[in-house]
Amino acid sequence: MTMRSILMMMGLGLAVVIHGSAQAPASGDAMLEQALIANSKAVGEAQLKRDVAFLKSTLTDDFVDVRSEGKMHDRKDFIDDAEDGSVTEFSLYKPRVLMIDENAAMVTYDCIIKMTEGDAPNLAPRYQRISDLWIKQGEQWRLKFQQATASRPVD
Repeated sequence: MTMRSILMMMGLGLAVVIHGSAQAPASGDAMLEQALIANSKAVGEAQLKRDVAFLKSTLTDDFVDVRSEGKMHDRKDFIDDAEDGSVTEFSLYKPRVLMIDENAAMVTYDCIIKMTEGDAPNLAPRYQRISDLWIKQGEQWRLKFQQATASRPVD
């Protein structure tokens, strides 16, 4: 095989890869992405409504939450805070989904939130970027990890 043939095959292979990656996601993928975004939104709404039953069925047993203050909280802390009504405002916007594999996905979004953090009357930063790690257990997508980062204008 000549060098010219090898280069032509490599160019053809590259064109196939570029064409394949430029295609829109299949409708099943788009539907899954929308469902995962809806799941993240439902967790915030469950915190607002103090819907402990929903959170218990949605969070994995080993769920971990890293809040904007940088501290790690376990599943019990997250559920207890929802039960106490620590979240009084939640609005999700600009969501993005990164599929890790067929059983794991990261949903990242910006949100406006009003909640206590730490000892009262401390409030968490109002504007945050949150990342949720969803894993599929059986037929149910469950939230395994959440991390919040305070948003601030660039200096």
